Amino acid sequence: MGANKPRPCNRLTHGDRFGSQVHSPPGFLPQLRDKYGPVFTVHLGPRRVVVLWGYEAVKEALEDRADEFSGRGKLAAFEEVVQGALHRQRLLFSSGERWRQLRRFSLAALQDYGPGKRSVEERIQEEAGRLVEEFQKTKGSPFDPTFFLSRSASSVVCSIVFGKHFDYADESFLDLLAKTNQVFVHLSSTWGQLYEMFSWVMRFLPGAHKQIVRDLEDINSFILERIKENQASLDRDNPQDFIDCFLLQMEKEILNPATEFHLRNLVMTAFNLFFVGTETVSSTLRYGLLILLKHPEVEEKMTQEIDRVIGRSRMPAVADRSRMPYTDAVIHEIQRFSDVIPMNLPHTLTQDTHFRGYAIPKGTEVFPVLSSVLQDPSRFRDPESFDPGRFLDEQGHFKANEAFMPFSAGKRICVGQEVARMELFIFLTAVLQSFTLKSPVPPRDIDLAPHGGGFVHGPPCYQLCAVLRGNGSQTKEERPKDRPQGTAGAPPNHTPPAT
Repeated sequence: MGANKPRPCNRLTHGDRFGSQVHSPPGFLPQLRDKYGPVFTVHLGPRRVVVLWGYEAVKEALEDRADEFSGRGKLAAFEEVVQGALHRQRLLFSSGERWRQLRRFSLAALQDYGPGKRSVEERIQEEAGRLVEEFQKTKGSPFDPTFFLSRSASSVVCSIVFGKHFDYADESFLDLLAKTNQVFVHLSSTWGQLYEMFSWVMRFLPGAHKQIVRDLEDINSFILERIKENQASLDRDNPQDFIDCFLLQMEKEILNPATEFHLRNLVMTAFNLFFVGTETVSSTLRYGLLILLKHPEVEEKMTQEIDRVIGRSRMPAVADRSRMPYTDAVIHEIQRFSDVIPMNLPHTLTQDTHFRGYAIPKGTEVFPVLSSVLQDPSRFRDPESFDPGRFLDEQGHFKANEAFMPFSAGKRICVGQEVARMELFIFLTAVLQSFTLKSPVPPRDIDLAPHGGGFVHGPPCYQLCAVLRGNGSQTKEERPKDRPQGTAGAPPNHTPPAT
């Protein structure tokens, strides 16, 4: 086949459907795939981007030819903040050697703070205990879990990155959560999408899009203040968190003029871990609880497995997951079905490339659409239905699927994916260990359609009732020995250890 450019569709303006949902796959993209194949071109205002559709095309680009497709594309709001206060230093939207150095360090630091330090798993378990306590305070009454889950996911990231658990009533912490949520909301709005497509004009015009940049700058200022606190209290023999580890690496490379370990990169690396880690995990958890309300039979099977493997007297641990194939399958299916990052973050080509018969020049923006992978009918039968069984074999053992890419794939796969996996498992099992979830409306009336577009697919707003479970399914040995008499309905002993 000759080397041609991917076929372009007509230029799309603000009035077109793609113009109002830049980062959420609009309904006409499958039509373009049917007409032009899995590689085609669309226009975002004046920007021409290449779309990769389906598992085969995305895998070939991100895994088989990772070096060519490993450049990171630009997002206007982040670019403005980066170009202004942070001088273009970043991890999430960086490329080349800078990105490779920071990524290697981030992966290592997230796995180990050193001997004797609290592990990431322990920090998640502590927060799961607090989440159970907050759910218990609702006393079985209907409530919206959004804020509870956002606080928990954010608090985990704060513990890992800043080494600090913020009180749920801390005004600075609550303000940070609100601004993070507002950024995602505004990015999904018409103003946000216009800003993304016509940023060179919109940055000079008033409008709601200006709030995106203000909120991002405030988030960065918050992070910078936490870094200053760590600098003042740094114990070089006893690093407590990600920032401490980064500060120590900065000291080691202070005489290296080409080092990537400096304050600007620390601010943006911490920002990326917080910003992405909070919203994507909390959105997946919110979707997961809603799905369980819709499918109480799934919740019941998960609860039975939790009681059999973990019991009721201790906090769930990551090691339990390998002995809980059904729960593992449900969490995988929640991630696949919820599809919280539908369009993926944009990539760019690092060199001129011939891909599937097309010549694509260096610097071209590429959208590997994750929705098209997670809902690829050639890899997932009846992809629009929720079915944990697709991740189980005939013997009931967990069965992996290579098209499961909720964190993207290849060299640009999410740095925090292992932390996110731990959070999803521990939070969901801790909640079901203590509570039965009830919906104020009949399950048949629950709508699972995603709310809005933008970076993150969130579920529609809903309420649930977290009803404390009784002890009927517990054996005598499983009951917590330190539980006072007369508190049969109390949750497991999830009191965090002293820190």
